Amino acid sequence: MTNPAIETNGLTKQYGELTALDALNLTVDRGEVYGFLGPNGAGKSTTIGLLMNYNKPTSGTARVLGLDPWTDVVDCHQQVGILPDRFDTYDDRSARRHIQLVADTKRADDDPVGLLERVGLGDAVDRPAREFSQGMEQRLALAMSLVGDPELLILDEPFTGLDPHGVALVRDVVESESERGTTVFFLSHVLGQVELVCDRVGILHHGQLVDEGTLSAFRERLDLAADATVEDVFVHLTDGAVDREETPR
Repeated sequence: MTNPAIETNGLTKQYGELTALDALNLTVDRGEVYGFLGPNGAGKSTTIGLLMNYNKPTSGTARVLGLDPWTDVVDCHQQVGILPDRFDTYDDRSARRHIQLVADTKRADDDPVGLLERVGLGDAVDRPAREFSQGMEQRLALAMSLVGDPELLILDEPFTGLDPHGVALVRDVVESESERGTTVFFLSHVLGQVELVCDRVGILHHGQLVDEGTLSAFRERLDLAADATVEDVFVHLTDGAVDREETPR
């Protein structure tokens, strides 16, 4: 039997008296496009930080592609591509060099030009990152996440700073990666875009997974309007209580 792409049991993270993640039990199947929804302060980025060994849990366990993310760090990172919500580029280095740095780390032989063309940066291959707009930096980070044909792709708010063409490009990348068999763990506040790309979604509130299912099922069960937002989903599921904290996430 194939291990899930992501599996957590009782995963908990506390910062002093604050519980950022509260006994999370989550299973994401291989090849699934899973939307992880939650307002600021819900614990989404905390979850990613634990799965990627950026932080250690207070308690609980996790498996990423069948590996322990805290002891099998190198093997885990070799098979995971991540577009983080917050990232920094090297101002004086070109887009090509950014891709090559990731390829060297993963011992991958990806063609930087091909990846940059895939995300719409084919004419900016040798431009330094200091000349990039926010949208161009987001496309560069997306290209970097694709290095090495990852088995699991983690996209944290991938639409940030993108124009409509860039948003459509992200959807195309998710679709093509899914067709390749990649598991996509997708975080976004843009409900309509999530609905277009995700097979299933999980709703995170105050560090707890409060519901799972398809967005179409949520729309029908909660009688959501066609233009409903992520916040509308939370209002229905949490009696109007929506987190507003900025950190931890």
